[in-house]
Amino acid sequence: MKENLKISLVQFNISERKKENFVKLEKLFSEIICTDIILLPEMFNTSFLPKQTDLAESMNGDTITWMKKIAKKYNCSVVGTLMIAQKEKLYNRLVWIKKNLEILTYDKKHLFSIANEDKYLNKGDRKIIVEQDGWKVCPLICYDLRFPVFIRNIENYDVLIFLANWPEKRTDAWCTLLKARAIENQCISVGVNRIGKDSNNISYSGGSKVIDIFGKEIDSCEKGKEDIVTVTLNKFKYKTQKNKFNFLKDLDKEYFNF
Repeated sequence: MKENLKISLVQFNISERKKENFVKLEKLFSEIICTDIILLPEMFNTSFLPKQTDLAESMNGDTITWMKKIAKKYNCSVVGTLMIAQKEKLYNRLVWIKKNLEILTYDKKHLFSIANEDKYLNKGDRKIIVEQDGWKVCPLICYDLRFPVFIRNIENYDVLIFLANWPEKRTDAWCTLLKARAIENQCISVGVNRIGKDSNNISYSGGSKVIDIFGKEIDSCEKGKEDIVTVTLNKFKYKTQKNKFNFLKDLDKEYFNF
C-alpha cells in the first residue's frame, strides 16, 4: 500500500480530431514529473459527440493503443472515456489502463438524454471499484454526478472520480454536486472537465478540482485554461478525517442494490 497517491487532472480544449488531441496531450504531459494516475475528460479523444457514431472504436483501436503507450511511458494508470463499439452495441466507456497495461472498464450508467445520448449509446449496469496502490477508487462519468443513490459509498471506496464534458452554464451545479458527493460519501471527490467550445457551440470552462471529505477544495485547475494539476493524497490524513465523524457505518446498505 502506498501512503501517498498522486493524481494528475488534465484540463484541455478537446478537438474533434483524435491525432490533434494526442499531440496536444503529449505536450501537456511534459509538465508531469511523477504521478500514479492521469485523468482525462470525458470523450477526450473526440469531444462529446454521441450522434457521430462513426467515431466509435474497438478496444484495440487507436485511442486505447495510445493510452497504453502513455501508461508505459509514465509508469502510471491512464484513465479516460471514449465511444466503444462492442458486439453491435455502442458505449460511452471509461477505460482504466494500469501501468502493467491491465485494463478495467466502466460503461456510463446514466446517459444524457437532453443531448440524446440515450438514443445512440447503450448504458452500463454497474459501478466498478479500482484497487490502486492500496486505495479504493470509484470512477464515473459526467451525468452520473447527478444520481447520488447509484453513487452511494456502500463499497467503502476512498476516492470518487468524475470525467466530464460539463457545460459552463451549469458550473454552479458542477461545483455544488462535487462537494456534496464528497461529503455524503465520506470520500475524496475528483472532477475533471474540459474547456473551450464544441461543434454544437457549447462552452466549457473547466472547473477541474479535488474536494476533501468535508467539502473543502484541496486543489484545482485554472478556470478556462489548459492546465494540469497533480495532487498528493495522504492515506493517514484521509483516514484520520473520516474517523472523526464516520457516519457511513450507520448506513442502511440493504436499500442499495447496485
